[in-house]
Amino acid sequence: MTYAIIETGGKQLKVEAGRFYDIELLHAQPDEKVTIDAVLLVQHENGLSIGQPRVSGATVEATVLRHFRGRKVLVYKMKPKKKTRKKRGHRQEITRLLINSIKLNGETLAHQDSPLSPEPLPLEDPGLDLQGE
Repeated sequence: MTYAIIETGGKQLKVEAGRFYDIELLHAQPDEKVTIDAVLLVQHENGLSIGQPRVSGATVEATVLRHFRGRKVLVYKMKPKKKTRKKRGHRQEITRLLINSIKLNGETLAHQDSPLSPEPLPLEDPGLDLQGE
């Protein structure tokens, strides 16, 4: 199993090729390819590359799927016996990324196995008799 630990939006995230992740907002259009150079660790088979602080030559390529807003977080502040109350809400802007590949020194260690949309299934199977005859 090949994975990498990347840093984006001030957070560290373990990513694998072919999966999608929700991160803080990236300023890129949907269906646009992005390259993340802030790779802190790469694990491939039995080899482990640890950066100090980043692995040189390691990149993670991803596709922006969509942008959306997260769930609302309510912030309620109250001071007892003072009749002071504040209620505020916050919704974080989120970008959904699909990880295409993990590369180390130009060599692709892992890439997305299946396409984004699977092949449609056939509507009729010639070996299947639907009318019971």
